[in-house]
Amino acid sequence: MKKFELMAPCHFGLEAVLKKEIYDLGYEILQVEDGRITFEGDAEAICRGNIFLRTTERVLLKVGKFHAETFEELFQGIKGLPWEFYIPANGKFWVTKASSVKSKLFSSKDIQSIVKKAMVERMKQEYDMDWFPEDGPSYPVRVFLYKDEVTVTLDTSGVSLHKRGYRYLCGKAPLTETLAAALILLTPWKADRIFVDPMCGSGTFLIEAAMIAANIAPGMKRRFLSETWENLIEKDLWKECFKEARNMVNTDISVDIQGYDIDGDIIKAARDNAKRAGVEHLIHFQQRGISDLHHPKKYGFIFTNPPYGERLEEKKALPDLYQQIGQAYRGLDSWSMYMITSYEETERYIGRKADKNRKIYNGMLKTYFYQFLGPKPPKKKNRGIA
Repeated sequence: MKKFELMAPCHFGLEAVLKKEIYDLGYEILQVEDGRITFEGDAEAICRGNIFLRTTERVLLKVGKFHAETFEELFQGIKGLPWEFYIPANGKFWVTKASSVKSKLFSSKDIQSIVKKAMVERMKQEYDMDWFPEDGPSYPVRVFLYKDEVTVTLDTSGVSLHKRGYRYLCGKAPLTETLAAALILLTPWKADRIFVDPMCGSGTFLIEAAMIAANIAPGMKRRFLSETWENLIEKDLWKECFKEARNMVNTDISVDIQGYDIDGDIIKAARDNAKRAGVEHLIHFQQRGISDLHHPKKYGFIFTNPPYGERLEEKKALPDLYQQIGQAYRGLDSWSMYMITSYEETERYIGRKADKNRKIYNGMLKTYFYQFLGPKPPKKKNRGIA
């Protein structure tokens, strides 16, 4: 089976998490860049990447790479790529995105136009056709220019992979599913440890944790654009990969995952989201405030995405809110707390400097992932057989 170069974009600073995911699927990493991992795989890797990867936004199929400083060089470079191998004569193709960083060609609109024209010229020549109906499967093209190096890809995912299909209603400052999963996987949390989000909003942290614990593939309940690419991926291959995902699920597990929010309507929405994700029975939801956060067990984990105070009237309430969070956390013996927020005074009002802090962009918003670390639990003793 033909090997492809596949590219998986991710949040800046979380490349190591995605790299491990790809390794765990059994594929060879070719390159690690800021916000992007390139790996090698066959047609099955396209299917499995879309279905199983929790922390990438999409899976891109690399068509080619070349240097271009002028529009003529761009045109000839695109025309020189073997588009007839990837796109059938009736395929619908367009440039869905063109981005340029530190390159002489910077107009996205002009880049898109030139790329489309060059693709048409190549396909006219190869298919001996003057006009293309474009009434078949869709093949969206994504073009990236960095320091005059042009990377050309096809988007195999379609709708972004963060859209798992379970979240209908979001609270304020929503966290994408891919970012939530990446932050969880960045920590030492395992399914046998307590997991609490005291300001759970739409429940994204909780649901992603439950899906990880139950081994539910994030793309198992949705569809992908490349399922229609029968010229590249056999239909049965998708069926086999979806079957693999279903066979790996284990929801008959015992976990302690809890979510609270002071807003009863938000709790109902979060519960509905969990139900659509198939993990409602694994999460305990309750309407309660942050000051009511307490737990008798040790070595638990708090994961939360509290309000950022983007509006002036909301910002005034943040010192008191973060003080409440800090006070509640101090009452939890030996727990760890992980918090993503853009609020610059977080550590001051929590009352403790974070053990680790990582800058992360949530969309266009600069945020910080504060990590307050508790002690490790004692190792369980292995009891020998008498």
